[in-house]
Amino acid sequence: MVTDNNKKSSVYQNQMIPSSSTISNTTVSGSQGYQSTGTVANEDAVTLFEMSEPERKDLAQRLKNAGYKVSVTGKYSDALLSAYTTASMKTALQSQMLGQPFTVKQYLNQEIAAGIAGGSDGPSIRKDIRISDASTARTLINAVLQDALGRGATKEELQKYTSALQKAQKASPTVTKYSTVGNVQTSTTTPGINEKQFLIQQIAGTDEAKANKVFGYYDAFKNALGVR
Repeated sequence: MVTDNNKKSSVYQNQMIPSSSTISNTTVSGSQGYQSTGTVANEDAVTLFEMSEPERKDLAQRLKNAGYKVSVTGKYSDALLSAYTTASMKTALQSQMLGQPFTVKQYLNQEIAAGIAGGSDGPSIRKDIRISDASTARTLINAVLQDALGRGATKEELQKYTSALQKAQKASPTVTKYSTVGNVQTSTTTPGINEKQFLIQQIAGTDEAKANKVFGYYDAFKNALGVR
């Protein structure tokens, strides 16, 4: 048996087509009890069994999101092995058909995004995080400040608002929920933050903005929505 646990636990992310190894197995023979016989080990079973519990839990969650009926406990089980083996075979088949290698993790991520793996009728969820780079953030910040205060941003403001914007974008990804019922696939997308509105909120709290009363319209808008 292969005993490299680190290698085994990363197979579902790194291996395209499972291999096999020979081990000793046991069978029952009357009053003789368990007898050892030579057999070929199932590489998927060995890999799954030797994963750490957090790794099995991560795999189980991906399988479930992709439509397979498994419990997300991190425990080894026949149901988890069956789902993993099916995903592994489909990964190998896709690799062969397309002529390029895919890992099981890549295959599951693909199926989660498509919302069609395993014939699932339940939803799967995809989160997309969009982080503005320094150039994009600078352009947006300058535009908002120019509209609101009639000036561009200082170096300190660019650093402050860019950091705040990127943090808010990371915390509020665009979420798409896929669902397949019968032969009909639907998706519902909830957008992340509105970057311009976020920056207006940030700038509205400054002493300069309050003194110039340039956000009176924004306060009225918030009051109309019942936002305080």
